[in-house]
Amino acid sequence: MSMEITNNYSHYAADYTKPAKKSASSNNSEEKGVTTSTVELKTPKPGITRTEQIKTGFSTAAAYSRYLQGRYSYMNTGTTSMEGIPMTVSVSGAFLKKCMNDPQKAAYLEENLAAIPDCVNSLANFTKRMPGSPVCTYATYIIGDDGNITCMSGCTNDPDGKIARENALKKEKEQKAAEEKAAKKRAEKKEAEEKRAEKLAEKKAAEKSEEKTEEYTANATGTDIKTVTQSVIKTVLGTGTDLTAGFDARA
Repeated sequence: MSMEITNNYSHYAADYTKPAKKSASSNNSEEKGVTTSTVELKTPKPGITRTEQIKTGFSTAAAYSRYLQGRYSYMNTGTTSMEGIPMTVSVSGAFLKKCMNDPQKAAYLEENLAAIPDCVNSLANFTKRMPGSPVCTYATYIIGDDGNITCMSGCTNDPDGKIARENALKKEKEQKAAEEKAAKKRAEKKEAEEKRAEKLAEKKAAEKSEEKTEEYTANATGTDIKTVTQSVIKTVLGTGTDLTAGFDARA
């Protein structure tokens, strides 16, 4: 059994932050011009928020990405593992550029990045409650250019491949049996054709052996043996040829 679910979410971050409270910027050269804002972020628990400080004002998306990776190590770093599930989190570079100088968009991004561990935990627990207790095989989160979030996940009730191997073996046996059955039918058909050919040959041979030969009967009566013999030959041959030549009868 396998399952893949894709969900898209967008445009629900418009009013979840309180007005940002700006604090002094960092002295780090890479963060020159960066400001820290205190915001209220939603949590996976309905109605519960948390106060968090986020940074904006980065000069490049790369610098902003490094800042986020310091807080959310799973973002744009390839496949990692949570709850034993291989997972990846990808954030569009175009959306990072939109967030790096916009506290409201930045708050939306960080709120969702922070919620990912709880979401993966929910995925793992949900699959365990499914019939057959399947295992979640992967989880992928993609935040696109417009901030829409796509989640994809798959699960299987055959994590060690035992069922797949048994099914493959069964299919192999069925295919082998079908091939043997087909081969047997071909052999029987060939044998039947050979028998028909043999009978046909026997019939033709019998017909040939039964072909009627012509029999000729002739008789003649007379007082001269030569004349009588010539009459018989003439009757048999059905010819009017003179047969006296070279015929010498002795009395």
